[in-house]
Formats: sequence, structure tokens, C-alpha cells
Amino acid sequence: MAENELAKKLQRRLVLEEAPAAPPEDGEVPVPNGEEKPTTASADSELCAKLNRRNDINEGNAVPSNRGQIFNPYTEFKEFSRKQIKDMESMFRQYDTGRDNFIDMMEMKLMMEKLGAPQTHLGLKNMMKEVDEDIDGKLNFREFLLIFRKAAAGELEEDSGLMSLAKLSEIDVSTEGVMGAKNFFEAKVQALSVASKFEEEIRAEQDERKREEEKKKNRRAAFKELKSAFN
Repeated sequence: MAENELAKKLQRRLVLEEAPAAPPEDGEVPVPNGEEKPTTASADSELCAKLNRRNDINEGNAVPSNRGQIFNPYTEFKEFSRKQIKDMESMFRQYDTGRDNFIDMMEMKLMMEKLGAPQTHLGLKNMMKEVDEDIDGKLNFREFLLIFRKAAAGELEEDSGLMSLAKLSEIDVSTEGVMGAKNFFEAKVQALSVASKFEEEIRAEQDERKREEEKKKNRRAAFKELKSAFN
């Protein structure tokens, strides 16, 4: 709804900018109460930027506007392996029943019930508030990952709803990354270890794809050979 209102405001302002300085009374474009006519193109640019940023956040392609960066889970959440992040993504998709790239309050309620840790309405609101950084009343994938980051870093109360979610998710959030490092040098060594492990996982995925392609190629060749035998 907010995106549609921004788009309408942007369209109205663009019309006003392109209209003559003194339009006829019967052709004058009305300006809503409390809204001032923009005097420079900067207002339109700002609205465009806000609209695009909001669309990016809603589509899961960007982090909240206070960060202003494109979101990549593998680079931002380096404390987790690719497998861990993929498992978290699978869980997020499983409970995003509306398929809108968000988990809203009702979906979180159903998720906690299925995990065997039902929450009160107040409990759900507190869970949401703790990781809902853009305060839109629902969780995008980045905010969902924050649950596991906080759990791995020991930042959640043992009896909190988010800790129950992390424990019951069957996703191992133990980390070998920099979160538990005691000093800078230990953190540096562990960060290098994580980077190396990350590269190994990518190579393993590539090797697996190559093996699958080779199997498909062999099956096609065997089929052609069998087909030619009947011709």
C-alpha cells in the first residue's frame, strides 16, 4: 500500500513539474491538502530513490534503507557456511506461505506452532520486534537470518521465542567464524579458515554439477545407441 501511495505522489509531482507556470483554472492539477508543490527536481529524485529502495527491500534484494547496501547473505553472514544459509533459506521459503518473500505475524504464529513452541500474541510481537529492523511488521530473509546470528552469538535469552525457533529448526547454528574469537589474531585466523571453507563448498557444488552433467550426457549417449540398434 505504501509503495502505491509513493508511486502516485511521484506521478503527481512529475505532472506538476511539467505543467505550465500559470495553467488555466479548469485545467489546473489539484494539490492534496498538506502537500507542497516541489520547487526542484531533487524532490522527485528523492521520491524515486525511496520508492526503488522500498521495492528492493520488499523483493528481498536489498537490506533496510538505513544500511543502503545490496544484500548478499554469503558475504554479510560469513559466520555461517553456504549449507547453513541454504538450510535457513529453505526453512524461510517453507513458512513463507504467502510466497511474498516475507514472514508476517500469522505465518510466524503457524511456524512456531508447527515447531512445537506456540507463542502468545505478545510473544510473537516481541519476537518480531527483536529482528524487524525496518519496522514493517514482517521479516524478510535478511531479518530471518539475524535470528540465527543472534542465537549463534549467544545474544538471545534462553527462554525467548527466537531461541526456541533457532533450537527447534534443526539447523546447526554452531559457528567457526569470528563471533567467538577471543582476540584479533584468533579472529583473523578463523576468518581465513571460513573463507577457505567457503571456497571448498563452492568447488564441491561445481564438481557435483559436473558429475550430474556427465551422467546426463552418458544417459543420452546410451539412449541414442539403443535407438540406433532398433533402426
